[in-house]
Amino acid sequence: MYALSHQITKKYKPILDEIDLTYTQYITMMVMWERKQVTVKEIGSVLYLDSGTLTPLLKRLEKKGLITRERSKDDERSLNVTLTKEGEALQEKAKDIPSKIGSCLPLSEEDASQLYTLLYKCLNAIK
Repeated sequence: MYALSHQITKKYKPILDEIDLTYTQYITMMVMWERKQVTVKEIGSVLYLDSGTLTPLLKRLEKKGLITRERSKDDERSLNVTLTKEGEALQEKAKDIPSKIGSCLPLSEEDASQLYTLLYKCLNAIK
């Protein structure tokens, strides 16, 4: 699994360089494009990342103008992350990335679906 993950991440690099994102920034933006506003805790839960990884990553995305971070008014311990207009615009530039990566893998739709199911079954069993 590690070897496959590493090889797929290498395939992403030149594609993501075009939109100035790292792989981890990209998957974080995918969460943002889907949800628009979330807490850091929610991002961590979806991506299986801890706050030590997310904090510097989110600071960089904020510096690029793609998100904003703000303490929750209801709970000071919670940090809300919101997609900016620039972040929304980036989604259009990134729309072809999944198909570009998918074309690198010799999987049918059924195989890809089965792989996805099995990976999440394993992830959920060990978390």
